[in-house]
Amino acid sequence: MRSYTVYDIFKRNAEIRGNHTALVCNGQRITFSDLLQQVNSLADGLKRQGIGKGDRIGIIAYNCHHFFRLFGAAAARGAIITAINWRLSAEEIQHILTDAAPKALCFDQTHEPLVKQLVQTTGFTGRLFSFEDSSETGVSIQALMQESVPCIASDTASDDPFCIIYTAAVEGKSRGAVLTHANITIANLQTMATMGITAQDAHLNMLPLFHITGLNLAFSVMHAGGKNVIMNRFDAQKALEWVEKEHISVIGSFPPILSNLQTEMDHHAYDVSSLRMILGIDQPNTIRAFEAKTQSVFWILYGQTETSGLVTFSPALEKPGSAGKPGLFIKMRIVNDQDLSVAPGETGEIVVQGPLVFQGFWGQKDYTRKIFRNGWHHTGDLGRTDADGYLWFAGRKPEKELIKPGGENVYPAEVESVILEHPDVSAVSVIGVPDPKFGEGVKAVCVLKAGSSLSAEALKEFVASRIARYKKPGYVTFVEELPRTSSGAIDRIKVKALYG
Repeated sequence: MRSYTVYDIFKRNAEIRGNHTALVCNGQRITFSDLLQQVNSLADGLKRQGIGKGDRIGIIAYNCHHFFRLFGAAAARGAIITAINWRLSAEEIQHILTDAAPKALCFDQTHEPLVKQLVQTTGFTGRLFSFEDSSETGVSIQALMQESVPCIASDTASDDPFCIIYTAAVEGKSRGAVLTHANITIANLQTMATMGITAQDAHLNMLPLFHITGLNLAFSVMHAGGKNVIMNRFDAQKALEWVEKEHISVIGSFPPILSNLQTEMDHHAYDVSSLRMILGIDQPNTIRAFEAKTQSVFWILYGQTETSGLVTFSPALEKPGSAGKPGLFIKMRIVNDQDLSVAPGETGEIVVQGPLVFQGFWGQKDYTRKIFRNGWHHTGDLGRTDADGYLWFAGRKPEKELIKPGGENVYPAEVESVILEHPDVSAVSVIGVPDPKFGEGVKAVCVLKAGSSLSAEALKEFVASRIARYKKPGYVTFVEELPRTSSGAIDRIKVKALYG
């Protein structure tokens, strides 16, 4: 009686904004009424394929309207969406397929060869659904939608899982954060209310839908009754053309998106007067320049997949350098190692409570219990608050070191384990360093074995051949030895001081 699910968003919009445009993608304009019919038809098709409550549906594809059809259909069936980062290596994706064990895997034409490879290497025996009718692999999404069916009677509840987003590395392997329907819908309300998103807004969906920020913005605008214009991948020229053509008002941005847009606007004239809000992360000087050029407002943020996206966010130039104020559904503290609150201005771990905290990591009960200790989600991030309640991000705890080039998550331990597979490397420490293009870059400080002539470029390509290319070191330094603690472990703090 008290549940409200992601599927209910689709139903509500069809009822009260049926003739308004919900999606623009690949030359198609889909109204909210049409979208609900497609969602219901696809949900019925999934049912005929034996996919029901609790079953996982994997997606490996660039952004397109099929994502939204699958979001709604999965929600109606009680199935769980597992959208996979297509930038990962085949080995990394293989781990996700093994861990999540999806009953179906959806893909676009670009990733069909990868899917064929994964089926062979993993022995995947689930259903295969193609975004294109021309595919020779599996069944097309369109073929599942042949019948027109009424609204689905679903027993899905607010606290049921809606999606699994793979993010945090545990023992060198990514783990899936389980987000519920309530996580998604309440995150929408927080973003809508704080940023003032309404049915008149149009969102340019250029951040990938396998990431929480792209998902949050897309659903927030859809929940408000606004329009989503979908780009399969970011391209500065095409993005600005869409802003002008579709009167885009909302976009998400991580480095170097803003810089690329500014460069394109410096060379060509575009009407960007409709653009009013950007949500993401960037440097204050870049933000100032973009706001001056577009008359828009950049909202800075701090958040995690595990918190359904946003923990803090505010207009960036309200207090330049901060990460904004806690959201409407966020209870946040800064604590010491004994989980006691520290005073404003003191640095400690950021911990969070509230309805946006995720359900836990898929299949990781012990690890989930550890980070949920004392009734608070322990983010592993460090920060401090000021007298006005703004959060100032201060990096990661040493045991949870994280590097974020261009908004992606790179865990040093994962990169280190790959580098140590090289026969010429005897020791390594991977750290984050400032990067002019991506905000933060990956740097490997390595000790080579005697007589080795390994080059930095050769080591970079070695890493890129084993894990996602965005995880490879952009910078490599070879040293005679690495500083160590009294216990013999590499002293990461000293490595940063010496080489960061």
